[in-house]
Amino acid sequence: MELRDKVVIVTGSGGGGCGRAIACRFAREGARVVVSDINEAGGKETLGRIESAGGQGAFLRTDVQIESEVRELIAFAEKTFGGLHVLVNNASGPEFRPDVPLEFWAATIQTELLGTMFATRFAIDAMRRSGGGAMVNMSSISALSHGRNSGSPSYDVAKAGVFRLTTALGWLKEKENIRINCLAPGWIASPQPLAYWESLTPEQRRQRGVPSRLLQLEEVADVILGLAKDESLFGRIVVWWSEDEPRLIPAGDRGYEALELFERKSS
Repeated sequence: MELRDKVVIVTGSGGGGCGRAIACRFAREGARVVVSDINEAGGKETLGRIESAGGQGAFLRTDVQIESEVRELIAFAEKTFGGLHVLVNNASGPEFRPDVPLEFWAATIQTELLGTMFATRFAIDAMRRSGGGAMVNMSSISALSHGRNSGSPSYDVAKAGVFRLTTALGWLKEKENIRINCLAPGWIASPQPLAYWESLTPEQRRQRGVPSRLLQLEEVADVILGLAKDESLFGRIVVWWSEDEPRLIPAGDRGYEALELFERKSS
């Protein structure tokens, strides 16, 4: 997909993390970028960076937990720039709290999963009107490993739901010329993870299962851009552990190929 003059929405692009990097990366490709976040000051800062670099953009404060605000965001993109061609579902909440793993379940699901579903559904209609498009969802490796204790069950459930949403909508490519893909990254060097990572020694990282390197913001933005542009990919998931290279889950993968026999007991 050629991105010059295409209209792109990036949710959660008003903070200091990969959302801002993604928005700026698309703008450098010549896209017209709608910046979206609940952080109004941060969103305007992202927009300022886009415009100061010669790009085109607009900002709308949006809480993806609220369905009507997400609907308004999609309409805003169409009204401001005349259509919608790319949606990046990047918005994430502050509810990842491993210190209180039984709290914030509803808010986490509402932001991480339902917010993505709201935006996806409304974007489908907008992309139909634009003749097609591409969506990229942001999940996490925390939804992958069976038996992994991340400290936030609701976050893992939400991100696993994003996987299934992505693969279940692969048919949109053939029917509507709309491609939907997903990135499941490891630890990203956004401000909070980076501060924690830097506070640990290499030995402490090994002991706590913390990767020896973090994914850089621009690296993540490049992969998101690639998923949006590559017209051969749809309904696919890219897994990117922090110490590895980004890799596609094979199409048709059943999930768990190595299984142990379950011995049924009658008593």
